[in-house]
Amino acid sequence: MNTGTPVQTAGRVHAGPLTLVLIGAALRAGTAAALIIDAVVHLRDAHFYGPNAGTLINQGQLFRVQAVIALVVAVAVLAIPRRLVWVVAFLVAASAFAAVVVYTYINVGPVAGLPNMYEPSWGPPGKLVSAIAEGAGALLALGGLGWATYRAGRK
Repeated sequence: MNTGTPVQTAGRVHAGPLTLVLIGAALRAGTAAALIIDAVVHLRDAHFYGPNAGTLINQGQLFRVQAVIALVVAVAVLAIPRRLVWVVAFLVAASAFAAVVVYTYINVGPVAGLPNMYEPSWGPPGKLVSAIAEGAGALLALGGLGWATYRAGRK
């Protein structure tokens, strides 16, 4: 039975140049936005945690350091969308996401000079928004890594 419709053979599907550019732009913008949201929440809330002293670094200082790193990586993702930058973006977002989830549900206690950051509630302002941004940023960074790897393979 011949229906006259052409049959497409199985094989590699290649995205056009414009599609790749748009995908890359969306991944860069989304990852950078997620990292910026994370940084803003950490900078805004750092003063709540400054008094948590008695360790090498207090929680407020840790929040500020994390925020600066997130901002630097957000700029790097926008300016230099290479595989290494995507890996770093993933590590920054995923580690922040893991920390907020772990310290919400598990009382880890002080670790290696870090304060005990156990806070068994999603109630503090910005905590849930930050966690969502960190999780989304980690996923978008993984997508960006895949995009950069695909582009590198096409060259």
